[in-house]
Amino acid sequence: MMKFSKSILALLLVATFVFSSFSDKKKHVEKPKDKKPNIIYILADDLGYGDLECFNPNGKIPTPNLNNMASNGVMFTDAHTSSAVCTPTRYGILTGRYNWRSRLKSGVLGGYSKSLIKEDRVTVASILKSQGYSTAYIGKWHMGWDWAFVNEETEATLRKLHSNPKVDFTSPIKNGPSTHGFDYSFGFCGSLDMAPYVFVENDIPTMVPTKNTISVDEKGVWRNGPTSDDFVHAKILQDLTDRAVDYIEEKSTEKDPFFLYFPLPAPHTPILPTTEFLGKSNTNMYGDFVMQVDDVVRQIRETLKKQGISENTLIVFTSDNGCSPKADFEELAKVKHDPSYVFRGMKADIYEGGHHVPFIVEWPSKGLKNAKTDRTISTVDFFATCAEVSGYKTKDSEGEDSYSMLPLVVGESDKEIREYAVYHSINGSFAIKQGDWKLCLTDGSAGWSYPRPNEIRSQKLDLPEMQLFNLKNDIEETKNLIAEHPEKAAELKAALKKIILEGRSTAGKKQENEGMEGWKQIENIIN
Repeated sequence: MMKFSKSILALLLVATFVFSSFSDKKKHVEKPKDKKPNIIYILADDLGYGDLECFNPNGKIPTPNLNNMASNGVMFTDAHTSSAVCTPTRYGILTGRYNWRSRLKSGVLGGYSKSLIKEDRVTVASILKSQGYSTAYIGKWHMGWDWAFVNEETEATLRKLHSNPKVDFTSPIKNGPSTHGFDYSFGFCGSLDMAPYVFVENDIPTMVPTKNTISVDEKGVWRNGPTSDDFVHAKILQDLTDRAVDYIEEKSTEKDPFFLYFPLPAPHTPILPTTEFLGKSNTNMYGDFVMQVDDVVRQIRETLKKQGISENTLIVFTSDNGCSPKADFEELAKVKHDPSYVFRGMKADIYEGGHHVPFIVEWPSKGLKNAKTDRTISTVDFFATCAEVSGYKTKDSEGEDSYSMLPLVVGESDKEIREYAVYHSINGSFAIKQGDWKLCLTDGSAGWSYPRPNEIRSQKLDLPEMQLFNLKNDIEETKNLIAEHPEKAAELKAALKKIILEGRSTAGKKQENEGMEGWKQIENIIN
């Protein structure tokens, strides 16, 4: 009996082992390959580094949802936009190429401007689309597209922010988001204070404008221009968020991953927080609007969780430049809040306040959690990051200035990903950073804070032609070290010259910049 029992036990053990092995093998065979992550890029408009509690411990604006996103992801404390203003930064995000390599050497485009991105230029959307992604843009474009003008218009006329050329709004636009890799698109051409105030969905205006609108409110001001009935300024932020939520819900049922580029029109002017947020920040209307931006992030993240896809969705949150003075710095100072944190300057400036922005990456299944890195990154690095995530092999003529952030996001490495970062001000002035050193190739802010270019001229200020700062010792950029370290300034200037003339800052064959002839801002650099 004992022998029989032992035999039965042995058979059972063998059967169990075989079944277990078969089951494990079956599981291994049937286990799907790691699915590529969904990717969402949320771009705030004119939001300062100091506006997020997680980046500014002395900030007075509650941002609980962004704080939560940061605790579940990676905070980049030395992130920079490629430009201190809107249009050029957006160009760099989508192309992985410094904005000043395009035809736009200074300033921003208007609501009627023609497309800044050339038709054959590869974008983040087009590389992800080639790798099996569904791609969508919802929000503020501000890189130009080609309206159907009734009369021929010059580029100079279209760049004017108060220009109102005649447009056939029954005709489709050309060279818009669909040309540049987006399967689905919904948004408007310029900023929320730039006419025309018309939504365009998949290249077709949703309505023909029937009225002209202008706001006379001091903070909610926008320029006069044609407005369609479905375009209500005070509702735009939530309208766009509803669209984004719908898109995520729809795509969550499909097997292929999706990419959503979601550039917000807030907290840029017009500063129009909805009733729910008025007075909520205990700062001013700008602070209330920042809280509404924070709530947009809540809605996106909650939708991802509800659909069961949050773990394998990579979300980026950042801003297109520093905070605008329209936020009313004096008013905010009364409650001891500084949108620029400890940085000098503001939107438009070559100083840190112009381009040093908050930057958070959350990827629950693979990214670091509750992590911080002080490694230098640029908004142009999104291109190479998406290429690496999706398995796309970048060509020499693509993403010329983009370095992958992926090692920093997943914790594979904590080494610097780029040796140099180049910044641009509203008037086209340059700065270059290497490690702790930053060289500004201009004598003032080159933007909107003192000393502005016109103030330097009118007050006949005798200032050095360049400014050299050691940001480790002087993050507030108070001491110009150009006289003490001329050799360092010369070294950085030579590096910038090479980056400009090579048409790239990454390894690869030399590329051509657009509009080199007559480019005044580089005369003192390359000569």
